[in-house]
Amino acid sequence: MAKKKKRHGALALLEFETVAAGILASDLMVKRAPIALLRCGTIHPGRFLILVGGSVASTEEAFMVGVQLGETKRSLTGSVFLGDVHPMLHDAVLGVRRDLVGDALAVVETRSSPALLAAVDAAVKSTPVVLSELRLADDLGGHAVALLSGNLTDAETALGICADRAGDQLLARTLLPRLDPDLRQLLEQGTRFGLCPAFEPASAEYPEEVACSWDA
Repeated sequence: MAKKKKRHGALALLEFETVAAGILASDLMVKRAPIALLRCGTIHPGRFLILVGGSVASTEEAFMVGVQLGETKRSLTGSVFLGDVHPMLHDAVLGVRRDLVGDALAVVETRSSPALLAAVDAAVKSTPVVLSELRLADDLGGHAVALLSGNLTDAETALGICADRAGDQLLARTLLPRLDPDLRQLLEQGTRFGLCPAFEPASAEYPEEVACSWDA
């Protein structure tokens, strides 16, 4: 029987401007409280991201240590503590993807990863949308993006909540009321260009074959 993955009651995400400060913060945080260091490492453009989880008390204690270090070093560029993280967001942060549902798709993009987590957590707690994909910083120039799917009303509401919660960290948002079926198939496999499979529907038009002079 496969071992069931644990869900943490709380998550905290901290973004540092320098790698040196980020590594030091990681060390101080895991020494201060019994938390899980879920992920940490460099992101674009030369910053450092730390994701920790655990009980609400231990995660908050570690989070405060990281924030204090970041403020002292003047290196903290963003942070968020989610004491009651939504299960869907919890799984998405750790790489779980879900199929798109409904006809509509909401896409929200922020300037920082902590801002996106705060925005999406508020949205999925308030609307019955599905968090289909969440990407934090890597290969995005430091930005973060989420895909939220559902019916049009719910997707539109979720997008508004994300925009309000993100504030000046909001980079872009878009709403697709009726997502194209072919595009849906591609997005369900992820938004990374390098991993996107070629999709050539029967309706695609191609130029007629023309004999070239060097073929004669």
